[in-house]
Amino acid sequence: MRKQSITVVGLGPMGRAMAGTFLDGGHDVTVWNRTRSRADGLVARGATLATTPAEALSAGEFVVLSLTDLDAMYAALGSATDALPGRTLVNLSSDTPDKARAAATWAAGHGARYLTGGVSSPPAGIGSQDSVTFYSGPKEVFEDSREVLEVLTSTDYRGEDPGLAALYYQLQMGVFWTTSLAFLHSLAVAEAHGIKAAELLPYVSETARTMPDFFSFYAPRIDAGEHPGDVDRLAMGVASVDHVVHTSKDAGVDASLPEAVLAIFERGIAAGHADDSFTSLIESFRAPAA
Repeated sequence: MRKQSITVVGLGPMGRAMAGTFLDGGHDVTVWNRTRSRADGLVARGATLATTPAEALSAGEFVVLSLTDLDAMYAALGSATDALPGRTLVNLSSDTPDKARAAATWAAGHGARYLTGGVSSPPAGIGSQDSVTFYSGPKEVFEDSREVLEVLTSTDYRGEDPGLAALYYQLQMGVFWTTSLAFLHSLAVAEAHGIKAAELLPYVSETARTMPDFFSFYAPRIDAGEHPGDVDRLAMGVASVDHVVHTSKDAGVDASLPEAVLAIFERGIAAGHADDSFTSLIESFRAPAA
C-alpha cells in the first residue's frame, strides 16, 4: 500500500499501539500527547513528536484520535482549528452516539472529513485482522481511508450516521462490563467458601462459552416481539436469582449486584409476565421505572 503521513493524537496504551503499528507498516508517523514522555518509545522507533496540536495536524492529512472522550478532543484541538481544513479525522475515542454526531458536525464545520470509530479490541489486538473496529460516517471518506484503517484491525462499516459506530461500541461495552462484574461477584462468593479463581475458572468459562447459543435462540423471538414461556418462565427466574442473592449474603459477600438483577425480575412479575420468558424483561428496559 502507499505509505502515508499519519498523525496520532493521544498516546494512552491504545494510541501507542496504533502509532507503533503504523510505524511497523512503514508509514511516516507524527504523534502528540499532553504528557510528552509517553511518546519516548515511539520517537525512538522513528516517530516525530509534535510540540503542539496544530503542528501535529499539519504534519499529515490523515489524523487518528485516541483520547479518553470527545471533551478531550475539543480540549486538544480547539486551539488548532485553523489546521483542520482538508484533514481526515478518524476519531477512535470512546463516547456516546449523540456526542459523536455533534463532533462530526463540529469537524465538518472546520473543513475536516470525519469518521467515528469504535475499537472492539484491547491494545494487544491492534495490528491483527482478527480484531475489528466499527466505523461510521460518509461512505466516501470510509472507502478512501479503508486501506490505512485496515493496518490497525479489520473494519466493519455501519453506515453514514456518525453515531452508529459509537452505538455499536457502547452496546458491546454494556455486555462486556456487566458480564465482567458478574464474574468478579461470583469469584468473591467462591473465595468466601475457600474456592480459588483458578478452580472456578473452567466452570464459568463453560457458562460463557454457551452464551452465544443462548443469545442466538432468543434473538429471533425478541425481534418478533414474542416471549413464550415454553423454555423458561420469569417466575422461575425470580426464584433462581433470589437464591443467588441469599447465597451471597450467607457468604458475607455484598449482594447489591444480584439484588439489582432481582429487582428487575420482580418488576417483570409485577407487570404480569410471570408465565412469560425472562426475555419479556426487555419491556421493563424500554419503559424504565420512574
